[in-house]
Amino acid sequence: MKLLLTSAGIKNPSIESAMVELLGRPISECGALCIPTASYGHAPRGIHGSYRFLTGGATTPMVELGWGSLGVLEVSALATLDQELWVPAVQEADVLLVNGGDSLYLAHHMRESGLADLVPSLSPVWVSLSAGSMVMTPRIGEDFKVWNPPDGGDRALGIVDFSIFPHVDHPDLPENTMAAAEQWAAGLGNPAYAIDDDTAIRVVDGTVDVVSEGHWQQFG
Repeated sequence: MKLLLTSAGIKNPSIESAMVELLGRPISECGALCIPTASYGHAPRGIHGSYRFLTGGATTPMVELGWGSLGVLEVSALATLDQELWVPAVQEADVLLVNGGDSLYLAHHMRESGLADLVPSLSPVWVSLSAGSMVMTPRIGEDFKVWNPPDGGDRALGIVDFSIFPHVDHPDLPENTMAAAEQWAAGLGNPAYAIDDDTAIRVVDGTVDVVSEGHWQQFG
């Protein structure tokens, strides 16, 4: 399993280099599937966010990087399909590009469809931003809850053993200070990282390291 968990996409050369290394070949030779699902958890605003992500109009570079081929994987639709119709397409992709939005909404539909069970053995690299990264964690913390899952709580998928506080010190998010991140982390009960938009967390077969041209902090 290979994950590149970013705050805001492929924002700098260091993160792009890490992604290409995980892919093992140039971007132009890779097939990508784009997952906009988390956006809808923040509807109505998220409906427009999904369009911006898919068309490369957001400020979070992912889709617009020059992929050899692109497709859309709408996770909320997968539960209505037999797995034999979509699992091979997922396994044949080189990379899954996962948008931000609401991580608990995405986690819910990943569980419902069975995609969550496949993640640990997936062939494609999981390259994600914001909520698409947080969905892999054990908990997101109450501070980040918007959409309320059927069973309540703030539990994500727990594919990794740490939580993520994205967008630290973002100029449009004055509440996202490092001090706020430290307070958030104290209530989780598991390790955590606070990362800014120039930082990513790389996970390869359970080994974790940080790729950054910005600033970040590890808690616990």
